[in-house]
Amino acid sequence: FSKINIKLTMKNRTLLALLLIATSTLFSQTEKEKVESTVDKNQIEGHIYFLADDVLKGRATGSAENKIAASYLANTLRGYGVLPNPKTGDYYQKVNLQKTTPPSQSAISINNNTYDKIAILEANPLDFKGNAINVGFGLESDYKGKELINKMIIIKAGNTESQDARTAFGLRNEKIELAIKHGVIGIIELINTTEETWAYIDHNFNAESLTVLSKEEKEVINDKFVYTWVFDEKGALGTELESISEVPVSLMMSAIKTTPVGSQNVIGVVEGTDPKLKNEYIIYSAHYDHVGIGRADKTGDTIYNGARDNAVGATTVLSMAENLAKYPTKRSALFILFTGEEKGLLGSKFYTENPVIPLHQMVYCFNSDNGGYNDTSLATIVGLERTTASQNIKDAATTFGLTAIDDPAPEQGLFDRSDNVHFAKKGIPAPTFSMGFTSFDGEVTKYYHQPGDEADTLDYDYLLKFFQAYVLSGRNIANDPNTPFWTAGDKYEEKGKELYKINKLKN
Repeated sequence: FSKINIKLTMKNRTLLALLLIATSTLFSQTEKEKVESTVDKNQIEGHIYFLADDVLKGRATGSAENKIAASYLANTLRGYGVLPNPKTGDYYQKVNLQKTTPPSQSAISINNNTYDKIAILEANPLDFKGNAINVGFGLESDYKGKELINKMIIIKAGNTESQDARTAFGLRNEKIELAIKHGVIGIIELINTTEETWAYIDHNFNAESLTVLSKEEKEVINDKFVYTWVFDEKGALGTELESISEVPVSLMMSAIKTTPVGSQNVIGVVEGTDPKLKNEYIIYSAHYDHVGIGRADKTGDTIYNGARDNAVGATTVLSMAENLAKYPTKRSALFILFTGEEKGLLGSKFYTENPVIPLHQMVYCFNSDNGGYNDTSLATIVGLERTTASQNIKDAATTFGLTAIDDPAPEQGLFDRSDNVHFAKKGIPAPTFSMGFTSFDGEVTKYYHQPGDEADTLDYDYLLKFFQAYVLSGRNIANDPNTPFWTAGDKYEEKGKELYKINKLKN
C-alpha cells in the first residue's frame, strides 16, 4: 500500500514539474501572444478604409465629416469596453475654436507690376499707396539707422544663411515683433520657392484658419498691422529690387471675419492592475483630423483622404485600446484622439490646458503620427533616444521583425510638428511612433498632404507588424517597474522634474 502512495506522489511531482515548465514557457511568450490575439489585419484595414473614405471628405476640423470620424472612434472605444472621459461621462472633450476667414478682397502692386500670388499671414483692412522701404531681411541689424514709423517695408525671405520658405516661416514672429517695435505698419516678404511649395503655402494661409484662444498666449499683433508673402518666382523680383531703397507699392485688403467653431477630442480610459502603478498613466495619442478638400491633383481628385496622415495613427490608438481593454497593464491608460492637429496642434494644445486627469499622473505620452513610409523593415520613432523607454520600444519592434530607429530627418523639426510637443513642453516624455522612413522625401512626400493618400495604397502586411510593434511597445512601457523619463540633458528634463516634483535620474 505504501509503495503505491510513493509512486503516486512521484507521478504527481513529475506532473507538477512539467506544468511549471509549461507555465514558464507560456509566461515568456504571453506578452507577444496577447498582442497577436487582438491586432488583426482585417480589422486594421476596416478602420483605415472607413477613416480615409471619400465620404468623410478629408476629415477637416470643425466639419460635419470630422464629427462623424469622432463618433466612429468614440463608439469603437465603447465597443471595446474602454471607459469614457471621467470628466463628462461620454467619450468626448469639447474643443471650442475660432474660425478666421481671410479677406475676401486683396491686391498688391510692387514697382508698378501686379502680383496675384500672395499669402496673407496677418490681415487688417488696408488701402495703402506709397513707397515701401527696402529693409533687407527685416532682422534687427537691418533696422539700424532707419526711421520707419508708419512705413510699409519690403524684405527678403529668411536670413543670410537660408532663404527657403521653411526658414521664412520660422522667422515670421521675430520679424513681426521687430517691425511693430520700430513702428512699421506692414511687411511685404518676397518668397523664392517652387510652384509646388507655393501651392502648399497658398492652401494653408489663404484658407480659413482655426485657433484656440489661450490665457497663456501673449498677443503681439496690433489691429492695423499687415503681413503678406509674395511668390517671387526664381527670385526675379528680389534681384530687381536689390538696389532700390524705396519701392512704389500699393496694397489693399478687406477685413477678416471670425466665427466660433466647435470640435472635439475623443477620450477613453482603461484602469491599470497594479495597486500603486495604476495611479500612473500612459497616454496613447494620435490626431484623427486631416486637411479636408483642396486643390485638385493631376487626376482631378480634390479630397485629401489622409490614410497615412493620420488614419494609420488613429488606428494605432484603437489597436492599443482594444488590447488593453482585454489585457490591462500595470499602469493605467489614457487614450486621446485629437482634433485640429493640421490647423496648428489645436486639440492637443487645448487638452494640455484642460486635462481630464492631472498632468503629473501622466508619465509618458506615446503619440502616433505619420507622413508616409519608404522602408517596411523599420518603425521610425521621432524622439526614440530622448526617453528612458527606448529599449522597451526597440525590443517590441524586434519581436515583430522590425527595427526601431530615431528621427532620420532632424532638419524637418518633426518632434515639434505633432501633438506630442505640447505634452513635452509640460514635462511629459513624449516621442512619436511613425511608419518607417529613412528620409522625408520621395515616397513620403508623394503622399504627404496629397489627394493620393488613399487607403488602397498602403501595405497592410507591413502595417500588421507596425501595429503589433506599437501595442507591444506600449505594454512594455506600461508594465516596466521603472517609470519612464527624459534622458539626462534633454531640453525638457527640467520641465519633467518640475512637473513630477522629484529629482528623477536616468534609469
